[in-house]
Amino acid sequence: MEDNKTLHQQLLEAGVHFGHLKKKWNPKMLPYIFAEKNGIHIIDLNKTIEGLDEAAAALKSIAKSGKKIMFVATKKQAKEIVVEAAQKSNMPFVTERWLGGMLTNFSTIRKSVKKMLSIEKMLQDGTMDSVTKKERLTLTRSKEKMEKVLGGISQMGRVPAALFIIDISHEHIALAEAKRLGISTFAMVDTNSDPTKVDFAIPANDDATKSIAIVTQYLTAAILEGLQERAQVKENEEENTEDNTDNGSRGLEINDEDEGGRRRRGRGAAAGAGTGGGRGPGGGTGRAGAGAAGSRPGGGRTDGNRGGGAPRGGSGAPRSGGAGRGPGGGGGRPPIKRD
Repeated sequence: MEDNKTLHQQLLEAGVHFGHLKKKWNPKMLPYIFAEKNGIHIIDLNKTIEGLDEAAAALKSIAKSGKKIMFVATKKQAKEIVVEAAQKSNMPFVTERWLGGMLTNFSTIRKSVKKMLSIEKMLQDGTMDSVTKKERLTLTRSKEKMEKVLGGISQMGRVPAALFIIDISHEHIALAEAKRLGISTFAMVDTNSDPTKVDFAIPANDDATKSIAIVTQYLTAAILEGLQERAQVKENEEENTEDNTDNGSRGLEINDEDEGGRRRRGRGAAAGAGTGGGRGPGGGTGRAGAGAAGSRPGGGRTDGNRGGGAPRGGSGAPRSGGAGRGPGGGGGRPPIKRD
């Protein structure tokens, strides 16, 4: 957006400061009037810039929250400008005629919109080819009539959060419905209107095309900024969600690997319990040990001496180079003779 000095010059060149004749003024506009010249009131552009900044900040916040802002301008010089701005920001608009109850009786208006959309669908998919030419022409005309009035709100599923109005004196019905429902109102207010009727008043010339265009474009730019910030926030949230999902998947993989490692270690320890020689005569299942070696020799004790066999924890080699102690052993120490 432009700085205040440049904006001030643009407002001056667009004739935003020109008000109505003095005899048509509203006394409540006194704080916004700068002077009187040739019987015409001159609007204070500093007040206009303040009103623009406040309205732009509020509209940006509303757009960022994802709510809808309806543009209302049925004046001839404002129609094209408002339609272009509303379509650019994807917002609903009313530029032909304000139907009574468009907000306060929105459910009924919504039925008319659904009827219009159903007729349009029937004309497109070829359903109307089987009816007579007169019936098809009647439905086509009915659709065109409804589209002219309701086309700008066809995609609006609920009551908007705010209204931007050009000339509140001309759109007094829309203003009254908005106030009744507690909807925020933003409006261009000329010197012949009451600025206290709207929540955000922008003192400006609401009859000149250039004046309407510059104010509408300024506020539309603020709305677009809010929509961009909303899109950016959504994108960041999606990225964070994806990151959290990836981290969770990695955590599950690590846990699975740890669990698999523990299971493999458990199986290895169980397999390590080998068979070997036990105590007593004959070989039996030995203590848990590594490999096939037994815990104690398998020969058992005979004649009070240790028998032959594999030594403890050995690989089968006998102690002292062969068989164990006792008469049955071979290759060991000879028995000691006693007197």
